[in-house]
Amino acid sequence: MTQWSLVLSAVVQTTSLHLLKMMDEESTKRYCLTDNDLVTLTPAEVRPAGKVQAGQEVRGVTVVPQRKADKPDGPPTETPTDMWCPSCVGLRSRCPRPQGLIGLLITKTVLFALLFGVVWSITGRECLPGGNLFGIVILFITSVLGGKLVGMIKFPTLPPVPPLLGMLLAGLLLRNVPYVTDAVYIDTHWSAALRNIALSIILTRAGLGLNPAALQRLKAVCVRVAVSPCMVEACTVALVSHFLLGLPWVWGFILGFVLAAVSPAVVVPSMLLLQKEGYGVEKGIPTLLMAAGSFDDILAITGFSTCLGIAFSTGSTWMNILKGLLEVVGGIIAGLFLGVFLCCFPCSDQEDLVLTRTLMLLGLSIFSVFFSHVVGFAGAGGLCTLVLAFMAALGWKSDKAPVAAMVGRSWDVFQPLLFGLIGAEITIASLSPSTVGLGLACIGVGLVIRLLVTFLVVHFGGFTLKEKLFISVAWLPKATVQAAIGSKALDMAREEGNEAFVKFGLDVLTLAVLAILTTAPIGALGIGLAGPRLLVQQVKANETEGGASSSSGPAIGQQNVAFESKL
Repeated sequence: MTQWSLVLSAVVQTTSLHLLKMMDEESTKRYCLTDNDLVTLTPAEVRPAGKVQAGQEVRGVTVVPQRKADKPDGPPTETPTDMWCPSCVGLRSRCPRPQGLIGLLITKTVLFALLFGVVWSITGRECLPGGNLFGIVILFITSVLGGKLVGMIKFPTLPPVPPLLGMLLAGLLLRNVPYVTDAVYIDTHWSAALRNIALSIILTRAGLGLNPAALQRLKAVCVRVAVSPCMVEACTVALVSHFLLGLPWVWGFILGFVLAAVSPAVVVPSMLLLQKEGYGVEKGIPTLLMAAGSFDDILAITGFSTCLGIAFSTGSTWMNILKGLLEVVGGIIAGLFLGVFLCCFPCSDQEDLVLTRTLMLLGLSIFSVFFSHVVGFAGAGGLCTLVLAFMAALGWKSDKAPVAAMVGRSWDVFQPLLFGLIGAEITIASLSPSTVGLGLACIGVGLVIRLLVTFLVVHFGGFTLKEKLFISVAWLPKATVQAAIGSKALDMAREEGNEAFVKFGLDVLTLAVLAILTTAPIGALGIGLAGPRLLVQQVKANETEGGASSSSGPAIGQQNVAFESKL
């Protein structure tokens, strides 16, 4: 038996070697794979050696990985570090690559230097000190840095200061520092054009952000919160400014509607953070304020556009009022037509659909604002932009989210320019102390009346006393709309060449800047401090009853403090 077994094993070995020699290269690779190429071939990929009978099942082939020890013979390959000399290796270990804050600062500095270098290589003297593009580039860089620095200011139990204040102060410093003012020059036409582009982007975002479902769900409370405080504050500011500042009635209402708009740049992020933490979610307070904020801004911009058209119209009073109404109706009709056009074009089967929709939406919005100035109906452009963005969002339905995200990226570029240019319009030396003092009095009276009216209109909305107080405080901050439309009257007055109108426009712009500087930080701090204390936090479903019952008073206080620090 031993001899037969030896003979049989020799035959098997000889047959195996003969079969291996007959295998092609692809078959060999199938059975000998490295660890990186380890796969399991599917039955469809296996090529059987013979014919497969009908009904016969083709089995998969299990691939055996090649052992790491079975490496081809040859000289060992050298790694890049092995070819370095000892001195280079020592130098590399002693000089590590910059990371963290140092790396970030170097990267940002190089980016800003490249921006300046590219613009200088194209425009030449225009980008040197005293040139127009030099002023715009320096204003943009300083506004971005100012926003970053102010956003880094944090206190242990207080929310951070809004970055837009740093952008506004950067422009204010560039205009009022003695030697910097001569080097940083910005043409008034360029400044007005950039602010109008920023206004178009703001109105586009407002139109895309309108939520008809939220309005239908909240119904009467949302309408009361959006309409009543805005209209009452606008009328109050118009009345007070007419007697204190000596503004005509039309210009008083222009100022009133400028100051009556609430700031989405301050309210919306704070409401989103409160909603994330569960404060006021049960009664829908964050949703109410975000939805009502959009309609509040639309109402203020509509009233501002109407009064602006009346103020710069020539002829009788009734003809001016009729022209203002025509601007409103014409802007709405044009917006409806353009919005329906955007719903159909570009078609859904085109490539880069989101990018094409964004470009067409922004292009039509900017064109509407500028074309309304050309035809003499300045108030119709803003309404047209709002309506066309809202109609396009209705047609796109759920597909509007990526378009709104791309529009938001464009706002990240124009936000520093807008607030920096607004701050650069104010010259402190030319301000009258009486104008500043009386202007602050007008702002204060308007805020008190707005606070009381907001508290009254939510009285029958099913809210508790603490929730009413929070809604009233959250309805105070002003920033974005004031920066967008605060200088529009001044720009039109400069085009007309009317010195009296220029003075009125400067007063409106000055009060808009004062309102931003005073109400934006107060409103942000008020929302951050009052939210955890006045609103009821919704308990999450995964929290057990035992964990909820074991929480004590000091623990809740520490949770509120931690949330305020995060906000």
